[in-house]
Amino acid sequence: MQIGTAKAHAGQLTEGWFDATELPTGSTERLPVLIADGVEDGPTLWITGSIHGNEVTGLAAAQDVMTETLAERLAGTVVCLPNLNPAGLRRTARTSYYHDDDPNRYFPEPTETTGQARVQERINERLFEQIEDTADAVVSLHTAGVDSLPFSIIERVHYGEFRTESEARELAATVQRLADAFGLPTVLEFEAEDHETRRLHRSLGAATLNVAGIPTFTPELGSHTVVQERPRESAVVGLRNVMCELGLLDESDRKPNALAPDSPVPFPVRRADHPATETAGIVRHLVDTGDVIEADEPVAEIVTPHGTRKTTIHSDHAGYVLARRNGVAVYENDSLLSMAVRDTGDTVVAR
Repeated sequence: MQIGTAKAHAGQLTEGWFDATELPTGSTERLPVLIADGVEDGPTLWITGSIHGNEVTGLAAAQDVMTETLAERLAGTVVCLPNLNPAGLRRTARTSYYHDDDPNRYFPEPTETTGQARVQERINERLFEQIEDTADAVVSLHTAGVDSLPFSIIERVHYGEFRTESEARELAATVQRLADAFGLPTVLEFEAEDHETRRLHRSLGAATLNVAGIPTFTPELGSHTVVQERPRESAVVGLRNVMCELGLLDESDRKPNALAPDSPVPFPVRRADHPATETAGIVRHLVDTGDVIEADEPVAEIVTPHGTRKTTIHSDHAGYVLARRNGVAVYENDSLLSMAVRDTGDTVVAR
């Protein structure tokens, strides 16, 4: 196997570069590549990090799991691209500066006509071709909001044009099995309407799962901007446990992920930016990350600049707090929390 200039050698860890695009200044935008190739044949796992340039705990975890001793023990291959967004990394920003928009919204979606492809779409197409050709599973490492609880996002699997319902259920079961092996609480992605409004159907996770049919999930490793050691260490353990689940490593290499939090609730949940305020002002949160919330429970107050209470905001849903939204100044219809709310839908859907 060869990805860019990184060429696999049995029992070794090799490094190289994947040329993403030519820059106007005459140099080339390159993505770092590591390949750990086992001494025996087996599946291929892709690990990606930092497609959002300020989500650096995933970058560090991806770097740290790739070792010479890992390659010596593998039955199969691990391909790792620790940073998919060097333009964002250089300025500690979520976006690249090519068009200053989200690079994780340009992966292939076969039913959508996009017109002239922007440079990020060209980059993602080149990367996606490599994933489609080689990957048996993908872990896309991210981080979430300020003071966020670590969790793993799993997508709903589509059936219809590309796979049968039975195939979709089998794929969904594999995704859940791999996410469980990683060890973080699992949270289904946003509801369908919100999902497409945010263009999340064109994220790396959604495209590799629903377009390519490759089992994929997305760990969110706490807060962004600086490396958080506890989630980083937990992610390294989780990645090795995913390798055990895939048969890349022997079961004796599986370790309890003691640093991973447990789900605070016993029921299935999905992501929601909720609740929203209809009243502008200064938000005073009444809940914190990880708190379990009942339906109709007060979660925040909106006050005037002088501190006088204007209104109290209640949650419409039961669930728990993933993170509070950044900042305290809110306008009408701004969401106040990132929550994991009770989900009663199916994990596979007809599309």
